[in-house]
Amino acid sequence: MAEIVLNVEVRDGVGTGASRAARREGKVPGVLYGGPLGPVAIAAPINEFRKALYSGKLLGHMVTLRHGGEDQAVIAKDIQFHPVSDVPVHFDLYRVDEHQLIKIAVPVHFKNQEASPGLKRGGALNIALHEVQLLAPADSIPEELVVDLTGLDVGDSVRTVDLKLPAGVQVAPHDRDATVASIANSSAMTSDEAAESAPAEA
Repeated sequence: MAEIVLNVEVRDGVGTGASRAARREGKVPGVLYGGPLGPVAIAAPINEFRKALYSGKLLGHMVTLRHGGEDQAVIAKDIQFHPVSDVPVHFDLYRVDEHQLIKIAVPVHFKNQEASPGLKRGGALNIALHEVQLLAPADSIPEELVVDLTGLDVGDSVRTVDLKLPAGVQVAPHDRDATVASIANSSAMTSDEAAESAPAEA
């Protein structure tokens, strides 16, 4: 099962009033969706919820939901925060099977900028996708996708088909063969090239 275990209780009421009551009791209200049972209003202790959230393995990962001694595999799809205090105020969970394919957005990070000839010459890294939609088993969702910029020169690009994905994971149709990033001329490079090509003054 998942690394994160979230203990919850079922809430009696739904709506704004019931959510406010849960928050006054030191809990974060949420809703459990998916499967044949329909939506269920739940709540988790705020301290436990914050601990799971700050682990970095809650949102977009498989989580073990525990209620009354029973465990359920779920995916945390959405968390809402207070606009001023940034305190979590609501969350949405979805029931899943451990090996069920989940469509989920995974962040893209870049490494070895210093090993890119294009960037070393002053080129610019144009990022087209900060995250990529994947189809991944619920128990094998990657935390990130890493793009190695080693050897990339001006004019080179990285597409989703170039990404290294874990076994069983594939790019969702929406992002299939999309450009993730490219190395382009910067304004400084363009100015330098123009100055070099201009005739010298007498």
